Amino acid sequence: MSETTTISPIDLTDAAAAEVKRLMSEQNLPEGTGLRVGVKGGGCSGLSYALNFENKEREGDRQFTIKDIKVFIDPKSLLYLADITVDFTSGLNGSGFVFNNPHATSTCGCGSSFSA
Repeated sequence: MSETTTISPIDLTDAAAAEVKRLMSEQNLPEGTGLRVGVKGGGCSGLSYALNFENKEREGDRQFTIKDIKVFIDPKSLLYLADITVDFTSGLNGSGFVFNNPHATSTCGCGSSFSA
């Protein structure tokens, strides 16, 4: 069972929250579905960010509510995600989620890979 906390280690910009809500509505996801934010090995800088929708928490998850969105983060990812801001941008070069991590020692050009 997850631990629900009111102070989140991450932030979603208004644009990111709006896009998450739009995607959840578009995909007609079941009640209780949340956003999983994580880190996995790989990518050109060593670690990659991961976002997906889940309707079940995993053992050990920390659960937060950010801008009315349920957010799940596993304990290992939590170490790398402290103080990040997730944004959503759209423009001529495409659209997507952007991670601003003040603790990353290097990032790649795609913006979804980093090292810490």
